[in-house]
Amino acid sequence: MVLKTHGEIDLMDEANRIVHRVLDGIAERVRPGATTRELDLWAEATIRDAGAVPAFLDYRGYPATLCTSINDVIVHGIPDDRPLEEGDIVGVDCGVLYKGYYGDAARTFAVNEVGDEARKLMDVTRDSLHLAVDQLHPGNRLSDIGHAVQAFVETHGFSVVREFVGHGIGTSLHEDPQVPNFGDAGHGPRLKPGLVLAIEPMVNIGASGVKVDADGWTARTADGTLSAHFEYSVAVTESGPRILGQA
Repeated sequence: MVLKTHGEIDLMDEANRIVHRVLDGIAERVRPGATTRELDLWAEATIRDAGAVPAFLDYRGYPATLCTSINDVIVHGIPDDRPLEEGDIVGVDCGVLYKGYYGDAARTFAVNEVGDEARKLMDVTRDSLHLAVDQLHPGNRLSDIGHAVQAFVETHGFSVVREFVGHGIGTSLHEDPQVPNFGDAGHGPRLKPGLVLAIEPMVNIGASGVKVDADGWTARTADGTLSAHFEYSVAVTESGPRILGQA
């Protein structure tokens, strides 16, 4: 695990401010009739105008700036020309490279009014992220993060995706350690100041199973139920967690 200095964390905070600026703008643009390709083109222009580079574009061959995951898509949905419809939910994952450091965050958005179950799924997933962030205090164990997510999600009758996990982040988009969203508490390395993690619960209404489309990227729930995804990049500091890119 690579620990960052205060200065490096400040640079990562700047990178994540760009990410959250994009996600704020997406929130204003998600509406019936909009396409995820339109959102993607706007996001790329916004990132480049800020002096950053889209982190996902061409990463291992990925063809877009954003990952846009609609309804039963868990993660890595590729932007396209399908118009968003009333009642859809769409997870948007955004990453940037800025002055040598990466920022990474995700939110799931409702397209106007959504059903009660979809709304509950989004609320539970977002709340599980906040509970996970609360574990990022020096001396806690890495597995405390995933345990907090799993215990909360399953209490509400939903399931945690196991095939995809959070990760360290810094001068590389994906660094050690991996950060599962499940497991028992009290295991793994102790958290230390300077550690920066991308915490990202992915939660399904139904079972936790995953299937991947023929494009090799789009990961869906195996049973066709809805999925939600929220993510922060978070630094462990001497005084506790610091969500990067947030005021």
